Amino acid sequence: MKSVLSTKKLSPSQRELLVNAGISLVDYNAINIEFVPFRAPNTVENAIFTSQNAVKAYLNEKDHLPSPLEGEGSGVRMFCVGEKTKSLLEENGFKVVKMTEYASELASYLVENHKNDSFHFFCGNIRSDEIPSKLKENHIAFEEIEVYKTTLNPKKFERQFDAILFFSPSGVRSYCEERSNLINDQPTFVCIGTTTASEAKKYSENVVIANATTVESVIAKTVKKLKT
Repeated sequence: MKSVLSTKKLSPSQRELLVNAGISLVDYNAINIEFVPFRAPNTVENAIFTSQNAVKAYLNEKDHLPSPLEGEGSGVRMFCVGEKTKSLLEENGFKVVKMTEYASELASYLVENHKNDSFHFFCGNIRSDEIPSKLKENHIAFEEIEVYKTTLNPKKFERQFDAILFFSPSGVRSYCEERSNLINDQPTFVCIGTTTASEAKKYSENVVIANATTVESVIAKTVKKLKT
């Protein structure tokens, strides 16, 4: 039986996708997320979120934030990365102006379409530099607000796996920090997107990328890879 290691705890329905394909699963959280208190300005016109964690952290503090940030009626325009991030914002009453699959795509969109606007970027302490660097290069005003912290949770595994599932560059670094995990025959590293894959390629030549930036797509890619 083929076996996979997921560097993120999967939901029951996600686990079922692997089990139904005859694949055994071990899952754990390779990174830990901690929401941190933060102060937001009284007025936010355009907000950027590049992860669900940033949205959750914001929602966790929203009762203490100024009312202009709250809900669709506030007129805040939301820009985000990822379908799940967009869904979470919309479920909580926010209007998403633009969603892209990758931060680089959102950065290009903002430069092309919102050159004269200013933004507030709600993010974690470990975040891609693509959006801030692109905004700076093009002299677009923005303020970065740290709303959560990511810490690595390295763990040593004695057994071998046929595939490792990765969902962020931090997850890759956490798994690979335990060098003994890299000594065995190299499994396939299945990555949620190109940014994660770029980090994975520092440690392995056997890297594949999911067709979409969702957990389910990572699982589908894994099943297809292990069944061929």
